[in-house]
Amino acid sequence: MKFKPVSFIINIALTLGVGALGGWATAQSVKTWYPTLNKPSFNPPDWLFAPVWTSLYVLIGIAAYLVWVKRDKIEHFPRTVAIYCIQLILNLGWSFIFFYLHEVGFALAEIILLLIIIVVNALMFYKIDKWAGYLLIPYILWVSFASFLTYSIFILN
Repeated sequence: MKFKPVSFIINIALTLGVGALGGWATAQSVKTWYPTLNKPSFNPPDWLFAPVWTSLYVLIGIAAYLVWVKRDKIEHFPRTVAIYCIQLILNLGWSFIFFYLHEVGFALAEIILLLIIIVVNALMFYKIDKWAGYLLIPYILWVSFASFLTYSIFILN
């Protein structure tokens, strides 16, 4: 497979763009609303979220690139793209629901759906390119943790 730098950059930029939109939805509440919530003892420090999410978005973008360059050989490419886009939309949606709308219960339901779609996405990517599937494992693990954190915040508040 020949490396395609423009496609590589576009795939990473797309996921980082989703992250930037989520960051915009999050920015104000992180300073005002979020500190007022009761949080569990395992809640990570605020400074950890940005580097973790940035790293995850880069891995997601690389995984998408690995699939994109094989698109001509994928029988159901439109379905693969649809699942990928749905997980990106749900990812962004969680930030808006939790931080912008302050709807913790709705955010909990949404993040569970997000986790399911990420697993489906990872399995689809794995069938196309094993590394593309493997690159989504940290994303699955982090969103699993974020799901439990969201649940805990919901219960505590």
